[in-house]
Amino acid sequence: MPSPNETETASTSAAPTVASAAPEPVRRREDIDPRSSSRDRSWPPEPEPLPFPVIDNHCHLDFADGEQHLTVGEHVRRAARAGIDGQITIGSDLEAVRWTAALLADPACPPSLVGGVAIHPNEAALHARGTDHDGRPLVDLDTALAEVAELLRGPRMVVVGETGLDWFRTSRKDERARAAQIDAFRAHIALAKELDLPLQIHDRDAHRDVLEILEADGAPERTVFHCFSGDAEFARACADRGWYLSFAGTVTFKNSVPLREALAEVGLDRVMVETDAPFLTPVPYRGRPNSSYLIPLTMATIAEVTGTELTEACRRVRATTESVYGALWTAAA
Repeated sequence: MPSPNETETASTSAAPTVASAAPEPVRRREDIDPRSSSRDRSWPPEPEPLPFPVIDNHCHLDFADGEQHLTVGEHVRRAARAGIDGQITIGSDLEAVRWTAALLADPACPPSLVGGVAIHPNEAALHARGTDHDGRPLVDLDTALAEVAELLRGPRMVVVGETGLDWFRTSRKDERARAAQIDAFRAHIALAKELDLPLQIHDRDAHRDVLEILEADGAPERTVFHCFSGDAEFARACADRGWYLSFAGTVTFKNSVPLREALAEVGLDRVMVETDAPFLTPVPYRGRPNSSYLIPLTMATIAEVTGTELTEACRRVRATTESVYGALWTAAA
């Protein structure tokens, strides 16, 4: 992540059961990306479904987007129709953390939906400052991390994340903010090892520092770079250490040649697929609202870049995902 009611279609009568009391989204995409208010906010058409189901490794169902705000239920149903039979929804600030925990604790939560929570690195910097972007008071970082640790012990929590470092939005001259990101990252690493959960990393313009901290502190056994943004050399460094790379719609962008080179470098045994929805919508719908149902567009690029037939690519990406999280989802034969 860069840190209402819908109109149901008639074709959803046989769709998965969905939480009837799912909380309303925490915020709209424009709340953190005001420039997006002028974009095309119509939902892209549903693509041809995948020949074998895969899992969305990282999305944010706590965000509302689009001309019609889809409920959790509609996100799940559209995903299922497209061949995505599992989603990992991530809460990355305290409000979203609580939202995610409430959703997953609902007895009516669909079995395909699991999640994870953490304090996003940019949020860690705000907690260290004591106020959000609008000047509203925030609890201190230790208090925020303690709440994350407690909620990660709740139902359907399968990952610690997203956490890491972001030197794009945090000035290198802001020592307090940088220190807070590093402290939070190390706390999440320790928490993932304590709970024996995978770790999902947010790494933006911080490859070297992320690598150094993981090596100094000892990376969790299952470490995943969400929305991988490095080049082939960094991809090889990660894969050689047994870590995993998750590719989002950015791999389809015209200017993302280094990402495609990274994907080709490591192959599919260390690769997962995600949306980071509602952000990073794949080509040809870049800039429009994103949801798990658009993963077939990203999977097509993953298959093409790795020279793998699409069905086989889906099978291998799913196998990699389940090697990290376990067999939480039942795939079609």
